[in-house]
This record gives sequence, structure tokens and C-alpha cells, in this order.
Amino acid sequence: MQHSIKNNVIFITGASSGVGAALAEQYATDNTVLYLCGRNQQRLDKTAMICREKGATVYTFQFDVTDKDAAKKALQQANDIQKINLVIANAGVSSGILGIAEDMTATETIFKTNIWGVVYTVLPAIEILRQNKGGQIVLMSSMAGYRGLRNCPAYSASKNCVKAWGEALRGFLEKDNIKVNVICPGFIKTPLTDANAFKMPFLMDAPKAAKIIQKGIVKNKPIIAFPHIMVFFVWFGMILPSFVFHSILKMLPQKE
Repeated sequence: MQHSIKNNVIFITGASSGVGAALAEQYATDNTVLYLCGRNQQRLDKTAMICREKGATVYTFQFDVTDKDAAKKALQQANDIQKINLVIANAGVSSGILGIAEDMTATETIFKTNIWGVVYTVLPAIEILRQNKGGQIVLMSSMAGYRGLRNCPAYSASKNCVKAWGEALRGFLEKDNIKVNVICPGFIKTPLTDANAFKMPFLMDAPKAAKIIQKGIVKNKPIIAFPHIMVFFVWFGMILPSFVFHSILKMLPQKE
């Protein structure tokens, strides 16, 4: 039998800036406990202060999601304070924010953060939520995860992996009363996209994106993809033959 899960004890990675910080602020209320995670303690403290001003109870955990033991420890410590019912695996990087081309170093960093960082968050979260008799896990993918983009090969591949894994986990964990959702946003104005040296269509502010994501999580949508017009173009791109798709991409603005 499925039980309703109230999302008021929330663990968020990558919460020091961008979408993660916006989600923390969106969820912050008088009856919310937030476990905010990130690498930069100063920025975490800033997000925590804003959320506390909105009435939330906030704890911060400074660690890198690519550190398997640190991620597991933070989840366990958080759950010991108060049982978690929502985990948002949001942390991620791109070649733009790294400031280098997608060479060996960048590709390794992108894969370690965007794939293994998600794995190291989600797998221990699954065990904890099983113990808690249910909950919800949200994975941050991207529109770039629908089809490989010439501007960002490693980023596209990492987000495609997260999307496929999240979709499969949804059915796999249904018996455990654990809901799984995958977020596939377009361009959102964050430090991640600020590093992009090209025009980004349908660019959206992080607070607006956070509202859309929260609504999708409440509705338990399998894929939370937005904006709708970009979803249509991506869907259309998926059904095009490869030679047509790549010919169109050549005509679009490229990274400088």
C-alpha cells in the first residue's frame, strides 16, 4: 500500500547557489527542516540565513559530492537529526563553469560530479528512505540529456546517464514507497550558465524554475521538463535523423 509522503524534511546537494539555493528558499517555511549541502561554506551560510529568516530549521553540511564516504555520512547524520523524506540530488558542473574545454581533465570532473556525485547521494538515500518506510528522490538532469549536443559532449552524456537512471529507478523503487523524479530544465540563470559564452534561448530565473520544480515534485511527475516550448523543440530533435539534427545544430550559436 502506498502512503502519502509530506516533503518537509529535505536534503539538497548543490544548495550553495543556483537552482539548489533557489529550491532551498522555495521550500523554506515554518514547518520545514532543510539539510543544505555544498562545497562552499560561506555561500551555504548565506542560503541558510535566508531560509532561517523564512522560518525553516536549517543545518548545513560542507562536502564534495564526489567524496562517497562524506556524502553517505552527511545523509546519515541528517537523518539522525530528523528523518528525511525528500532528497534532491542537484549538484553538478559543466565545462563552462570549469573554465576549460572538454579535455580529459574537464570530462573526468564532469563525469565524477554529475554522475558519481549523484550516485553517491542517491544510493545511500535509497537505503535511508527504505528504513524510513518511504520518501522521494529527485535527480537533476537537463534538456542536454535528451540528445548529445556538440557544444557539450561530456555534459550531455552525464545528464543522459542521470535521466536514464532516474527513469529506471522510478519503477525499481515503487515497491519501497519511494517516488523518483527527474528534472530536465532548459537554460536557467545560475553561475553554471553565467559561464556560457553564447546566447541561451528561453533563459529563466532560478526562483521561477524552483517553483516549477516544486510543483512537479508535489505532482510526482516522472520527468519535470521545462520550459514547454523548449521541451517541444527537444522532443522534435529526438525524432530527427542524426544527419538532419547535427546539420541544424551547426546553424545555432556556438560556444566561443
